[in-house]
Amino acid sequence: MGRKRTKSGKIRLAEVAELAGVSPITASRFFRNPAALSIAKRARVESAAKELGYVPNLAARALASQRTEVIGVLIPSLTNNVFSDVLRGIYDASEGSRYSIQLSNTRYSILQEEKLLRLFLAQKPAGLIVTGIDQTTESQAMLEASDCPIVQIMEIGPNPVDMMIGFSHYDAARAAIGHLFDQGYNRIGFVGARMDPRVQRRLDGYQAAMKDAGLFDSRLIVATATPTSVTLGGALFTDLLSKAPDIEAVFCANDDLALGVLFECRRREIAVPEQIAIIGFNDLEFMASAVPTLTSVRTNRYEMGRTAATMLIDAIEGRRPEQPVLDLGYRVMERQSSLARRSDSRPALSGEAAANKMVALPSGHD
Repeated sequence: MGRKRTKSGKIRLAEVAELAGVSPITASRFFRNPAALSIAKRARVESAAKELGYVPNLAARALASQRTEVIGVLIPSLTNNVFSDVLRGIYDASEGSRYSIQLSNTRYSILQEEKLLRLFLAQKPAGLIVTGIDQTTESQAMLEASDCPIVQIMEIGPNPVDMMIGFSHYDAARAAIGHLFDQGYNRIGFVGARMDPRVQRRLDGYQAAMKDAGLFDSRLIVATATPTSVTLGGALFTDLLSKAPDIEAVFCANDDLALGVLFECRRREIAVPEQIAIIGFNDLEFMASAVPTLTSVRTNRYEMGRTAATMLIDAIEGRRPEQPVLDLGYRVMERQSSLARRSDSRPALSGEAAANKMVALPSGHD
């Protein structure tokens, strides 16, 4: 059949998986716990094993099953408040269990994630929680070949490695723009930073909504790969105003940027929302405390972490979830910064007025 063989000439599990049309982790799960698979998949794996003459090495399997009681968690940031909420949920769900949490920071690098995955898997974790769905080809292969439960968090996609919990950043961004349309705003800018894959999907959602409405203008987009901050939000808004002084609203890719836009509006004496509306993303605590209060897209971060850890622990102990992919959704939290535009609102600043109200930003800006 031309299939590769190990040095001993034995059939490998990966070959069984290939012939059955399933991932290696699914084939491995069949030999550990057949009931975890659908009837159709069980039949395909069993048929492939018989056709190839595959016989599980029980001695090696017993040795390989000696796993630690560590749950590995790979996240892109240990300081971002978004992931702090996720981690709080993970720790709360694992408290009282026999499993301990081991954290690793990928620093938004898929290559660093690949390196850390290799390290984690060599230590035989009980399970893994991995952020996102944009792994390298090598990382994807390692995850699919691993024999421990895995949960991908923060978003959902069509091809989960094992289990997945999150929401659609694309749809959430479209909902944010739809809210602004409903409030009477049409000339809507986008401000984004870092531009990791999840932020890119928010930008994609923004662009789709604007194009569908016949309102897309590339001058309304200001984005940078620079790590996000409140100060950066003000700087990006300044850039946006210079390109499109007639904007009516700003969709910010996260709440730090939204707060920076609000501060810059206050410095320029731009009324919010009478002249410019603002909406953020994630709905961190300060959004409801700002003056005016800031509209944002609420993402269920704590619930995501708690449910991910619960799903993982259940799977480790043989209780596979009926729904391996959970969409937690999102909610646009409507506040003062995006109140409905009134017909008697003051017009947006002209280019000359915008220039006259320029305020020097703190030194050290890139």
